[in-house]
Amino acid sequence: MSTPSAPEGRYASFEAFYPYYIHEHSNRTCRRIHVVGTFLVISAFVAFVATRNAWWLLAMPLLGYGFAWVGHFFFEKNRPATFKYPLWSLMGDFRLFFETVTGKRRF
Repeated sequence: MSTPSAPEGRYASFEAFYPYYIHEHSNRTCRRIHVVGTFLVISAFVAFVATRNAWWLLAMPLLGYGFAWVGHFFFEKNRPATFKYPLWSLMGDFRLFFETVTGKRRF
């Protein structure tokens, strides 16, 4: 399977980017680690709302990026897309999470 390529090195839309994002997460363990990390980010946000303790806000990117980067560097063995597409990668993380928890994508 070939990597979806971006026209002129950049994607014009999130919908065009998402197949690339999914390709960069073809390793099942990497995807699982992303889903767990995204769940922990959501949990940290809920904890912040419940406690109004700002430390939970600091925990959110540490949990999200920490889990994602372990998945990429140790299992997927590629460079996280967040370095080039930070917003779309974040959107991709949440879409992957919701596709997984709703059963549209295998865990």
